Amino acid sequence: MSENSAPVPVDPKLLEILVCPLTRQPLEYDRVRNELVSRAAGLAYPIRDGIPIMLPEEARHLDTP
Repeated sequence: MSENSAPVPVDPKLLEILVCPLTRQPLEYDRVRNELVSRAAGLAYPIRDGIPIMLPEEARHLDTP
C-alpha cells in the first residue's frame, strides 16, 4: 500500500471474531491509524492491505507514536 492510497477496509465480521493473540481479549478498531488495538496488552496490530497482522513482534506499543 502506498502512502497516498486509502486503507483497505477490514471485513466487519472478521473484526467481531478477532482477539489479541497474547491476552485473548477483544480488540478495538482504530480507523484513523488503521490498526487493531489491544488495551489489555498495550499493543496495536497493523492492518496491511486489509489483512490484520496479528504478530506481537509486528505490533506497535501504545506508548509509542
